[in-house]
Amino acid sequence: MGIKCGLEIHQRLCGKKLFCSCPAHIEGTGASGGFSRRLASAKGELGGLVDSAVSFETVKEKTFAYSYALKSACLVEADEEPPHGLNRGALAAVVSICNALMCTLVDEVQVMRKIVVDGSNTCGFQRTAIVGMGGKIPTSKGDVRIASVCIEEESCAIGEEGKTSFSLDRLGIPLVEIATEPDVVDAAHAKETALAIGTLLRVSNLVQRGIGTIRQDINISVSGGNRVEIKGSQELGMIETLVQKEEQRQRVLAQMGEEVKRRSGGKFETAQQPIVDVGEIFSDTQCALIKKGSEGGAGVFGCAVPYHAGLLGREVYEGRRYGSEVSDYAKAAGVKGIIHSDEDMGKYGISEDELAELEIALSCKKMDAFVLVVAKEKIAHAALSYALLRLQNAPTPEETRRANPDGSSSFMRPLPGGARMYPETDVEPIRVDAQLLKEAADMKIQSPQEKLEGLCKILPQQMAKRMLTSRNFALFETLVKEGADAMLAAATLEDTLVALRREGVPVEGVGKEKLIAVFEAHKKGKITKAAIGELLRAAASEPATGLDALIGEKALGKISGKELEVLVKKENLPLGQIMAKYRLRVDAQEVQNILRFCPAASLLLRPL
Repeated sequence: MGIKCGLEIHQRLCGKKLFCSCPAHIEGTGASGGFSRRLASAKGELGGLVDSAVSFETVKEKTFAYSYALKSACLVEADEEPPHGLNRGALAAVVSICNALMCTLVDEVQVMRKIVVDGSNTCGFQRTAIVGMGGKIPTSKGDVRIASVCIEEESCAIGEEGKTSFSLDRLGIPLVEIATEPDVVDAAHAKETALAIGTLLRVSNLVQRGIGTIRQDINISVSGGNRVEIKGSQELGMIETLVQKEEQRQRVLAQMGEEVKRRSGGKFETAQQPIVDVGEIFSDTQCALIKKGSEGGAGVFGCAVPYHAGLLGREVYEGRRYGSEVSDYAKAAGVKGIIHSDEDMGKYGISEDELAELEIALSCKKMDAFVLVVAKEKIAHAALSYALLRLQNAPTPEETRRANPDGSSSFMRPLPGGARMYPETDVEPIRVDAQLLKEAADMKIQSPQEKLEGLCKILPQQMAKRMLTSRNFALFETLVKEGADAMLAAATLEDTLVALRREGVPVEGVGKEKLIAVFEAHKKGKITKAAIGELLRAAASEPATGLDALIGEKALGKISGKELEVLVKKENLPLGQIMAKYRLRVDAQEVQNILRFCPAASLLLRPL
């Protein structure tokens, strides 16, 4: 059995937000104010039923809280003002990316609304538009076809309070979304394809860089199964693990589905099982979980799961069991988890007598399992209904899952469909005309291979390859353009900053402008090459202090010329000892020259 796998790459673009003039980067200045909203569902463009993913979120009846900073959000993000015209600079950048991917451009960009009521957008939908289709990206296992390239707006950032609290700083930042056809053949190929697309975007200098600015969604199914979308992978190195685990999960679930069919003779109905109030059985229980729930006004409810005995405790991959899959669905209704029959009842404090009564109350047969929840009646019924829905679809239901940091994934919501899309009536369509094509041509993207060839002219090949895939690539190009030595700039970005970070130095606080200033100080002869690391350490630790002040305070100023000659004569030491004593302040070649041509000091010349 093979797999079908495709990727969706989402990358933030530089510049301003997509539908207003707010900056397209997160200020981090703290909240200036806030408000709350309730979101309602709507039917799609063709009417009919509300999308299943939308319905799933709507029934939770959540109230969402939004905070904002005035420097990074306005009335557009608050949905108190219509969107302004679509950001042409961002659109031209996406057209340029389409050209680099050999896509066919659309004649007219029509913005659509994609309904989302999970709180991630204040207006209840996300704006998105197709710009190009039908391109390709080369890989070692053949070309991977590009299904579509879209421009869309970023969602809100989840706030400190969790899934009902959001920040508007991120909302509206322009994204390019690149979706591939299901041409990815295995886990390693998924990683390679993501790297190829990510590298193309990185070398374009049209996109933002850094943690959180790119994320990959993975669409995958095994033969005979249904498509699952895993959302939110931000680490390239985790893609291979996500695909491997998801493939294994789907294969194990398919095997369990076949086992249920064999047990039932091909006929089983799980979703219609009655939900039973079994609280009376536990009126005098020693189970701490149930006692605590009862004190808070909760009841105990359960249902039988036909033909599933022994399956809920089976691993879908190491560290995750089928019962966890079912629990994820129940949690969506607001419960903290479930108790199921494949668990050790003793660890909950449920007695043998209570277990026997429970199986009778739920009409459990020999091959049946059961599921319990402790919650108030309305929430319990919703949780068990979701659990039964998941159990009915034992192989692999179509669903959206969340990528977890360890390479596993967990259920988020049912897989959305076309019913959640309809045209955006507040934004005029944009013709892909000669002027837009010219703007895109001015942003022409060199291929990664062309970029690598250029890098190899100024860097050793190994460092050139490393720099090409680095998150610091754009900054490297800026430093070199400003006159920094290429190898020194690359080594500082890839080695020195990494070493400082591992020591616990907060190098994230050293911004682009300060890094440029450090290299400018070196170029002007204010500091030596060896002092760059120490100056960066000081700049990170004392961000409010100017560089010139730090150079003086930390005694990092370069000694050269007549001052160095005086120093060398005064010290009257061999080269090695002088460098050991003044390595951050003097240049070895300059010291060598003085020792070589100064008669009084030439006898002290020693190799380093």
